[in-house]
Amino acid sequence: MLAAAMTDTHGSHRDHALVRWPRSGQDGREPEDRRDMPHVVRVRAPEGVAQAPGYSHTVWGTGRIVAIAGQVAMDEQGQLVGPGDPAAQARQVFENLRRCLAAAGATFADVIKLNYYVVDIGHLPAVRAARDAAIPADQLPASTAVQVVALFDPGYLMEVEAWAVVPEDRA
Repeated sequence: MLAAAMTDTHGSHRDHALVRWPRSGQDGREPEDRRDMPHVVRVRAPEGVAQAPGYSHTVWGTGRIVAIAGQVAMDEQGQLVGPGDPAAQARQVFENLRRCLAAAGATFADVIKLNYYVVDIGHLPAVRAARDAAIPADQLPASTAVQVVALFDPGYLMEVEAWAVVPEDRA
């Protein structure tokens, strides 16, 4: 059985065996041992995979899946925030993500995957700084960063989409 260090949504580090949990029974109740698991589990470095700075290689969870469309540095009035300023744009993007997650009853602790689209890979330090201000280091989701030729409007430097898993019992 494969063992890995995992971080639950409260930041507790524990060694667990990676197992396939049984499906719910006919009565719809979860198996007794599954109720003790956090709803989101992160594995920073599975066995045989180098630990990555800034993200977890594997993340899974139980609950409702929430998809957040790619967010750009647009304020509530639809105006670009921080023209030409990657740090200002990244902060606005993460504020927009926070608001979208809240609309689904979620927080950054529920995020399992972030996809970053940047027009210049040199903007990643600004994106990481905004991410680090929003997400504790022990709750980093799986991530992908891609440099793109352009976004829908030339003023926007980045777009970030999020996937989250929210416990069924949370509104």
